Amino acid sequence: MFELMFCSMLTILPDFLIRRFVQGKRIGHEITLFSVWYELRWGITGCVILTISLITLVFYYHPSTSNVASYFRTVTILPERLGRVSEVHVVTNQTVKKGDLLFKLDTKTEEAAVETAHRRVSEVDAAIVVAQADLAAAAGIVDQAEAAFTLVEEDYLRQKQLHDTNSPAARQAELDRLTNLLNAREGQLDTARANYAAAEDRIQVQLPSEKDSAVAKLAEAETRLNESWTYAGVDGRIEQFQLRVGDFVNPLARPAGILVPLDTGRDVFQAGFSQLAVPVIKRGMVAEMTCLSKPFTVIPMVVTTILDVIPAGQFRPSDRLLDPQDNVRPGTLLTNLEPIYAGQTDDIPPGSKCLVNAYTSNHDKLAEDGDLSTGYWLFLHVVDTVGLVHAILLRIQTLMLPVQSLVFAGH
Repeated sequence: MFELMFCSMLTILPDFLIRRFVQGKRIGHEITLFSVWYELRWGITGCVILTISLITLVFYYHPSTSNVASYFRTVTILPERLGRVSEVHVVTNQTVKKGDLLFKLDTKTEEAAVETAHRRVSEVDAAIVVAQADLAAAAGIVDQAEAAFTLVEEDYLRQKQLHDTNSPAARQAELDRLTNLLNAREGQLDTARANYAAAEDRIQVQLPSEKDSAVAKLAEAETRLNESWTYAGVDGRIEQFQLRVGDFVNPLARPAGILVPLDTGRDVFQAGFSQLAVPVIKRGMVAEMTCLSKPFTVIPMVVTTILDVIPAGQFRPSDRLLDPQDNVRPGTLLTNLEPIYAGQTDDIPPGSKCLVNAYTSNHDKLAEDGDLSTGYWLFLHVVDTVGLVHAILLRIQTLMLPVQSLVFAGH
């Protein structure tokens, strides 16, 4: 409407003035309701062409969008295991710090498992003490077997010497008996030494391994016990938290509430422009924004980042071949905008609905490039000038947003 009124003052109004005061045609006589088209045909045609050209020029080189929001992250409050709630330490709308305890699950089973693991470690420690005593006993048996073997060996060597010298005191039966007894004592000594080695291996290998396993079981039980306490991972505010003692929570299907971080979604706004704006939108482009949550205010912004893909093109691999005609919406060009002056968006809650105009500026090109043709130089001036039209439209929208929302929409 604004563009039509502006263009009519350059086309229809001069045409009417010429016909009325130059050609002498009168309203109600030559110029009537039925003869308006014929009498003002040149002005009306020029007005339509100029209006369409102006609207196209404005909206192409100075794109606008109402798809603007400051997205923020929410953290689902979930325990690390399922269980029944035994303690609740926070309430909804409460602000918490990172590491604050939120709630606790029942720990009877986990405490019993920790106690059992402690008992097992103590049992292994006691077994080590007993094994050390067994090792000392085995060492005594080895000494006893060595003494018995040495005694029999001396008798055998003495009797063997007599037999070798053909002494009349030598007896073959006695020599055979001592030989058999020496073999028995040697077997007893080998058995004692093997028992000593087994007792030593039990102390050095088996029991340390059993203790390591018991300690690992204890650490596992303590970890399971620690999962009964749920803490805040970030600074934030508790929302939708109605947990009560006795409730059953499940990390897969039944969360306890939502934690909204305090520093998320601040000073960064995501805007989705039409794909026609891809050649126009540039990083560093100046923009203006107005939000429902901050009425009657236009905030100067700057485009900081531009996503180099269109969100409508993403897919997840499946067993069905994708058909492009199934994309219902064409997708938008995603950009991030930040306020030029710090603090201007601090009082805008994350998630607010906003409107944004971005403005093409050819000032640097006009100032630096002296080889521009006259037509192109004039065109760039026109592009920069008509941005004023869009700025005026944004301010009209800023004034009308509360009226549209409160009066016509009834919100």
